[in-house]
Amino acid sequence: MNQNDLDHNGTVPEGEEPIPSRPKPLRKLVRVDKSRTQADPQPDRYQAPPAQGYQPSHEAPAQQYHGLHEAPPSSEQGYHGKYEASPSTSYRGKYEADPVVEPVRDHSAYTSGEQDDAQPEYYENDGDEYNGRVELVQAVNKGSAKDVIVKIAAIAASLFIIGALILNMPIFLDRKTQDNVSLIYLIKHWQPLNKEGELSSNTMELNVDTAAVEDDYTDGLDLPQLIEGQYSVLLLGFDEDVFNTDVMWVLQFDIGHGKLNILQIPRDCCLPDYTTSVTKKFNSVYSMGDPTIQPPIQRVVNAVQENFGIPIDAYVTTVCYDIVDMVDIIGGIPMHLDNEIVYEADKIIPAGDVVLTGEQAEWFIRFRREWLTGDIGRMQNQRRFMAAAMQKLLSIVRDEGRVKLYSYLKQIYDNEYVYTDLSLDSMAKVADFASTLSMDNVQVNMVPGEGAMYYASDGNEYDVYSVHKQATIDMLNKYYRPYQLPMTYYDTSIVELITNYEYTGYDDTSATLDELEDATEPARDPNKKQ
Repeated sequence: MNQNDLDHNGTVPEGEEPIPSRPKPLRKLVRVDKSRTQADPQPDRYQAPPAQGYQPSHEAPAQQYHGLHEAPPSSEQGYHGKYEASPSTSYRGKYEADPVVEPVRDHSAYTSGEQDDAQPEYYENDGDEYNGRVELVQAVNKGSAKDVIVKIAAIAASLFIIGALILNMPIFLDRKTQDNVSLIYLIKHWQPLNKEGELSSNTMELNVDTAAVEDDYTDGLDLPQLIEGQYSVLLLGFDEDVFNTDVMWVLQFDIGHGKLNILQIPRDCCLPDYTTSVTKKFNSVYSMGDPTIQPPIQRVVNAVQENFGIPIDAYVTTVCYDIVDMVDIIGGIPMHLDNEIVYEADKIIPAGDVVLTGEQAEWFIRFRREWLTGDIGRMQNQRRFMAAAMQKLLSIVRDEGRVKLYSYLKQIYDNEYVYTDLSLDSMAKVADFASTLSMDNVQVNMVPGEGAMYYASDGNEYDVYSVHKQATIDMLNKYYRPYQLPMTYYDTSIVELITNYEYTGYDDTSATLDELEDATEPARDPNKKQ
């Protein structure tokens, strides 16, 4: 019954039940199925009840016009009520549901039983578990979310592939090789700390041992090395004036055998043909070497290669005062000191177990006044520091992980405490290899020789270090030429000042860092003790 069934006085006709104040809520809702035909009609909320003899006062006679909300009895191309579904699939009524999914609307009218005339019509369905428009919209939203995710993933994958192609396309010119390379190649081979200049192409005779280095041999690190299997770095430490090199080490990473060999070159080593300094000491080669050889670092590299037969792949330089910051970055160096060290009156390192700060580390490695053997004593003490520093780095890897070690190295790199021609990629590979070494896989040697007097052109005599040529050749062949043919007496430019040796104690100074960790301090000169 609807509002039209009331008489003019607002009373309920006889035999009819009064209409409720609000219609009962719909239980389950489905859209009007447009495919239904008039032959199989569904009950309509606004459809007139079947004729039972009594016709309400506003009921239209049969075959005549029906009320505003009354459906006509015939569906044969006839008129359809305002809310009646059309039997034709081509026409859609004003409120007919569109086959496409509609936007989400407020459903309060449906849940309360008050249907908005602007909403599509729903029928009650006792057999279907579908819960109406809310569930439909939710299902559509879920499907839409999946589609969005798939589209985003496809776009991201496409951008990644395009980016990878661009980064790996050889569209940039490498100024070194004049070859076309990719952006990835340029980033990996970037040398932001190459402030000393580029090393020239190698001119020394490598004399590679083809039995040890076959054509298809590889050590697995893919470094830009002169000889496969090894990578040698020249380390120079300058004085405060950045003029003389007080620390000169060659670090040869024997990648093929999993070792590191360190060669200490005394700063007083006499090399008459490589410097214009009146003393002819090796520590002056950088600043006073052949001026036609540029950059200055190349002078030192040439001297090392031509005298000691070790191909140099890269260099690292630092200044003594930068050691202060580098040691402080890693938290100091634990060491045991047999006796206190008085670097200056107000710069004292106490005896016993100490953790050297950056300043104390600088005092320790530069101290030489009280050692009986002067600069050689200082080099011996530097070995002890080297062993302690290596132990510290290994403890960082063990206790904090390699990532932490790399973060320390990055701080040193970012603050430019060192200059180097090592690329970012090479530095990472060398550091990774070094972190795998144990203390007994690192061997330290000093160039064999003894103290001597050099009679200079200015008429003065200078204390220098005279190299023992044959002992040096033997040491180099044993530790520093694993992939080269043995060096002969004629393969080196070493000049001996003394042939009748008076002291051979430095001819074999080989020791592992494991042995040096427990070594005692050098002998002191009692006449120089403060």
